[in-house]
Amino acid sequence: MRASLSRLLRIPILGPILSLIVVAMAVGLTTDRFWLLDNLNNVALQASIVAIVGIGSTLVILTGGIDLSPGSAIALLTMIMAQLIKTNGVPVPVAILIVLVLSALMGAFNGLLASYGRIPTFIVTLAAMSIFRGIAFLFNDGSPIFSVSPFLEPLFYGKMLGIALPFFYVLIFYGLAWGFLKYTPAGRRIYAIGGNEAAARLSGINVHQTRFMAFVIAGVTAGIGSILMTARLNSGSPNYGVGTELQAIGAAVVGGASLAGGYGHILATMVGAAIIVVVQNGLNLNAVPASWQNITLGGIIALAVFVDMWRSDFGRLAARWFGRLAVRGKRPPGPRRELPPSG
Repeated sequence: MRASLSRLLRIPILGPILSLIVVAMAVGLTTDRFWLLDNLNNVALQASIVAIVGIGSTLVILTGGIDLSPGSAIALLTMIMAQLIKTNGVPVPVAILIVLVLSALMGAFNGLLASYGRIPTFIVTLAAMSIFRGIAFLFNDGSPIFSVSPFLEPLFYGKMLGIALPFFYVLIFYGLAWGFLKYTPAGRRIYAIGGNEAAARLSGINVHQTRFMAFVIAGVTAGIGSILMTARLNSGSPNYGVGTELQAIGAAVVGGASLAGGYGHILATMVGAAIIVVVQNGLNLNAVPASWQNITLGGIIALAVFVDMWRSDFGRLAARWFGRLAVRGKRPPGPRRELPPSG
């Protein structure tokens, strides 16, 4: 029994799934509208962008770094895509390809400075967050570009087999990310340098190249998120993507990824994204002001980091507690004491 329970508790995705169930039930108790089919569909569509951007954020976190730039990258790329299609008449498929290439270059910019420039990832991506957002405001005099193309909306709201397309996007990209991290040497190197960078370097791993690759992938996932954002709203704006970087980081951390690097499960990030979006959806349905929504999101991230920092201590405490229960259960009963005969 104890061995089975121990194996069950070691499943990385179990905790996030149980947390999602608890959060969904709690939100459902506060408002009946949460369980409406239209609302659940809206939650799934909102979670898709956060989940996809969260893939790149998780890879960077697994290397022991942090990426604060995805939200600003999304703003810049939505403006570029809208400008290309509406103003310059570029076909939608070509514009998508250009955005993906530019997103990879933006990720490479972060990776070069963080890996080969040896600048802390927090500083690099904080600077990139400001730079990308500033460049976004240079397009169209800082004004949004609306009604980009009628061919964009089906990319986000289209359905296959009665299911919204973003659901399949999430499954495909997470399947690729899971296979990459689990079965490729490059994926194992990401875990290795996050777990112990010095040991990884001594074992022959090119630490700079691996971290650079993680940032390039993070840039591409931000680019995919920007394409979905443009398709969802059929517009581009320098104000899009605000807070997306925190949602993506929150999804990874709530999913159990360690900010120290080297530990985390990519599928748990997908569940973490669902938790973040469900909480925000519940706050919206209950008409909670935006200020309190930001406070709540920050509190969730802080709590997740607290659990991460004390994970090993909690594990030892739980093992000791279950051990004592097991010992008590196996202890043989003492001899029965017979009462002396009366009278």
